Amino acid sequence: MKNALIPILGFAAPSGTGKTTLLTQLIPLLKQHNIRVGLIKHSHHNFQIDKPGKDSFRLREAGATPVMLVSSHRRAIITEFTTPVDPSLDEQLAHFDQSTLDLILVEGFKSENFPKIELHRPSLELPLFYPDDSTILAIASDQPLFPERKIVSLDLNNISQIADFILHTFLKKS
Repeated sequence: MKNALIPILGFAAPSGTGKTTLLTQLIPLLKQHNIRVGLIKHSHHNFQIDKPGKDSFRLREAGATPVMLVSSHRRAIITEFTTPVDPSLDEQLAHFDQSTLDLILVEGFKSENFPKIELHRPSLELPLFYPDDSTILAIASDQPLFPERKIVSLDLNNISQIADFILHTFLKKS
């Protein structure tokens, strides 16, 4: 990815596997190790970040793009795409301020070529991605797996183990 200025690591899994739940537990552990984390989440839905009736929504509906919402706590930039097209991760990285970060975690974009951890729950009876994706570095599962190729196996319920893998193997922090 030409627009990745810092390490990026994805989490690939079918919907309902627990990617967001894992990330909400993992991010605080990484922050405890002074890792400044950014996140990009791919959504397959036509989401609304502002609400109908609010000034920002009305201004965007009137044709302003981008629209920036700013307060003393946060900033959001809403840009309308002229033609709806599935976004590429590399294009989104070009618009993502990486200057104050150590790591970007990515939820989604599972078919793109960048390092990922696959999450797998055998009880869902869904196929594994790793046999067809050489960018998958590890599999985190809630049950022991016997992978076809040599790959790191992690316990999906052991967030500290996943954090250690990211810190010591992926980021090579001592």
